[in-house]
Amino acid sequence: MFSIKFNNSKQKNIKNFYKAKLNAIKIHQNAPGSFYCGCKIIWKQKKGIPILSSCGYKIRKNKNRAMRIEWEHVVPAWQFGHQKTCWKKGGRKKCKNDQKYRYIESDLYNLQPAIGEINADRSNFMYDELKNSIPKYYGKCKMKIDFKTKTVEPPERARGAIARTYFYMSEKYKITLSKKQKNLFKKWDKNFPVTTWECKREKLIFQKQGYHNNYVYKKCILKK
Repeated sequence: MFSIKFNNSKQKNIKNFYKAKLNAIKIHQNAPGSFYCGCKIIWKQKKGIPILSSCGYKIRKNKNRAMRIEWEHVVPAWQFGHQKTCWKKGGRKKCKNDQKYRYIESDLYNLQPAIGEINADRSNFMYDELKNSIPKYYGKCKMKIDFKTKTVEPPERARGAIARTYFYMSEKYKITLSKKQKNLFKKWDKNFPVTTWECKREKLIFQKQGYHNNYVYKKCILKK
């Protein structure tokens, strides 16, 4: 599944998820809001605090996690880790000593600042477009989660970035996408073009990691 060559000194300096999160905090200081809901974020050293009232967010269940920013893996850890031997022996915790796993887990292009409750509820559910009958649990935040089918419909503000992250991760780490996923992400990539922030974020991550997400970078060049 994995065929990664550790030939980039910058990436090797980000040796684990903890260090990746510290770098992500610096990169996202001027982000236009939390990834899915667009809540304003106050950064206090290593912590991000979402201002829930700024985006009309309603707490569904978990107040403690709703009051903090967590780093969401757009492509969930389960998707790139569950086939590994370490994962089969004990899940994510067992893979902490696996170099290739840590390398993927720490890729900054795949990390987005999300409200903790959303991060918890999304879990490792796959993205899709859901029926209108699926309730919206989070107030004005248009995140829809079908807990029965374990699928998620993200707000439009996040769909283009999600698609371009999936294409990048799939290509770099040989993560297989289903035909349904490919078609969905092609649609989102086309319908939701790169934003100014997405281009700025890509540039900042490039400065840290030393290589581009070409699914963003090439579109940003054309946008100029």
